[in-house]
Amino acid sequence: MIIAAEVADLPPGPKVVAVGSFDGVHLGHQSLLAKARALAAQERLPLLVYTFDPPTKVFMRGVGMLSTLSEKLDLLREQGVDLALAVPFDEDFAARDKAAFLEDLVRLEARRLVVGEDFAFGRGRSGGPADLKTVAPTLTVPLLDLGGAPVKSTRIRERLEQGDVEAARHLLGRPYGARGIVRQGERLGRRLGFPTANVETAPGKVLPRGVFVARTWVAERAYPAVVNVGTRPTVRGSALRLEAHLIGFSGELYGHELRLTFLRKLRDERAFESLEALRAQIARDLEAARRFFRL
Repeated sequence: MIIAAEVADLPPGPKVVAVGSFDGVHLGHQSLLAKARALAAQERLPLLVYTFDPPTKVFMRGVGMLSTLSEKLDLLREQGVDLALAVPFDEDFAARDKAAFLEDLVRLEARRLVVGEDFAFGRGRSGGPADLKTVAPTLTVPLLDLGGAPVKSTRIRERLEQGDVEAARHLLGRPYGARGIVRQGERLGRRLGFPTANVETAPGKVLPRGVFVARTWVAERAYPAVVNVGTRPTVRGSALRLEAHLIGFSGELYGHELRLTFLRKLRDERAFESLEALRAQIARDLEAARRFFRL
């Protein structure tokens, strides 16, 4: 997949262009991309996704993001996208009128356009599918309904904020994931007998709160894990941290990237009356994870 941040950096020639934020690349996005991919195959043209970094709602409303740019691009690659234009979304871009956005599509040589039915663009969301049709024939894809409501990033974000990773998985079509670099922490887990990797995720990334069964990857090797996302109230912590205990792993992880997916919530984070009580609970959490993985 060829990736660019400006129209001029993309190869010339006609394209099928799908436009949207694609935050999380959930089942609704996947449905839209499948239709765009079929259209591109029919036209014998490459499929380009025109997307925004950060997603528009993340910038305009200050909500958390389901996928960082690198995560989103990896997911788009898995969906068979040939080209990706990931433009920086900032105050200047938000202030552009709809004519400037339409000019981008002309410069992209869009032969066909594909958008969701709720797509709008330009300053004040003044543009819509009718305007897109002045550039190229436009396929407007209805929102995917699942469980009596449309699949949208907002709905998934709400489930994750409630810690309901299994509901989020149902809407995403895969377990919700995160990635980050392992940084040195205070080694509390090591002192308790359960060493953890302190994972520094991207600012603004949505993280479910609580204790979870997870699957982690170090390079390409997978490990079962118990992950805590919280503030460590037992030791009067304040900053939100993601800490993972990898079952069966030995060695140092500092400076390495760790990828993980949340599989099941075990419990809420809470303050314990002592470190000994916390140690006993962690042991129970690990036993629950071993049962989950049938270890």
